Amino acid sequence: MTWNPEHLPSQSGRTIVVTGATAGIGYFAAEQLAAAGADVVLASRSAVKLRVAREAILGRVPGASVRSVVVELGLLASVDAAAAELAALPRLDSIVLNGGVMNFGRGARTTDGLPILLGTHVVANFRLLAGVLPALAATATAHETVGRVVHTSTGFVSRFRYDLDDLARVPVVGVGAYTKAKTVTEVVAFELDRRLQATGLPVLSVVTRPGVGVDAKTPERPGIRDATTPYQRNPYTPWAQGKDTAAWSAVRAVTDPSVRGGEYYAPAGSLRGRPVSVPPLVRTATPPAGIADQVWHQVEALAGISIPGLVGQAAG
Repeated sequence: MTWNPEHLPSQSGRTIVVTGATAGIGYFAAEQLAAAGADVVLASRSAVKLRVAREAILGRVPGASVRSVVVELGLLASVDAAAAELAALPRLDSIVLNGGVMNFGRGARTTDGLPILLGTHVVANFRLLAGVLPALAATATAHETVGRVVHTSTGFVSRFRYDLDDLARVPVVGVGAYTKAKTVTEVVAFELDRRLQATGLPVLSVVTRPGVGVDAKTPERPGIRDATTPYQRNPYTPWAQGKDTAAWSAVRAVTDPSVRGGEYYAPAGSLRGRPVSVPPLVRTATPPAGIADQVWHQVEALAGISIPGLVGQAAG
């Protein structure tokens, strides 16, 4: 099918969670999903920013169904509380794991003592997923649909390679730590889909990357992108897109009925453009036998939790 971001499939009746939804790509993904009729749950660490984001969406989509949940990804107790709140919703169809701290300081740690990028982009998401996966599966079974878990990666993963024998070993360069965390994200996401398929749960796991979204090309929204918000200069601006269109990869992964588990969606033009299904990296999607399982068990240990009932399978 031809997927058109200007005419999304109706999401009426569906409940979709977006983490990191108070700014940038996460905000615009939530706005677009709300415009398509979804009951959108904004998840972020600031109650004040959640109110601002909700008001901005309602200003664009009057009558939209928008609620919020506070979650601090750097604090596992907060993640647990948010997971319980989300799991208690009347239904839960999809979750977009977009949130994560962008702190490249090598010594930065979460409240629980984890490396900040690994902790917020990988471990917190895994723990959150462990708490909501039963609700995703239950909703899909009750409504004869298929739940979706959408993971956010980056093009840096294809450019830089890091060993995954010790996930907690932090690369010296900040962008390296970020890239390693997103490499782990991809490995876990593809392994999750294999385990979901093997177990027979009606939930898909899909990977996306947004391309490059820059403030200079992002439309204004009160309190989200305006004179009161920080402006980030980016050398890629001439070749990049706004954060509204950078959200399309995640939005397609959630809304397109043709999406299949284990797919990877990215802009057709690499840095920008309408999202298409692209071949995933072999080393993250189908690594040598045992590697994905090893990474999975490391993440379980770091998160202090397992996802019950998911059966591991060889990746290679």
